Amino acid sequence: MALKDDDCAELPTVVLGFVDAVNTSDLATIVGCFAPRAIVNDDLVEYQGIDAIALWAREHVVGQKLSIEVLRVLRGGAHAAALAKVDGTFDKRGLPDPLELTFYFCAEGNRLVQLLILRNEPALALTEGR
Repeated sequence: MALKDDDCAELPTVVLGFVDAVNTSDLATIVGCFAPRAIVNDDLVEYQGIDAIALWAREHVVGQKLSIEVLRVLRGGAHAAALAKVDGTFDKRGLPDPLELTFYFCAEGNRLVQLLILRNEPALALTEGR
């Protein structure tokens, strides 16, 4: 599992399973992490419901050999945010290297009901003086 620090232990079990499944290109397990009416928003495209999520996972995760290395975690109740270094065979023109994305997870029980994937820019005040 591509997890970097002890904070990753704070990730919900279903999120750990999702990261593992992504890193092993296990399509069935990726899809199985989601509730039937879940929503994924990746690259500002929304996939709602298990059939749409299966299509997203097949084309954009497994099909592009996506890998996720979790760098930092924030967690509160059913919500978890994971900053991760992402790699794969997708078109990287114009993207930073390394590419870091934030995965915003919301779980109910042992299933994900929402996943938002964003490339965030740091706040100006946080980058000054680096």
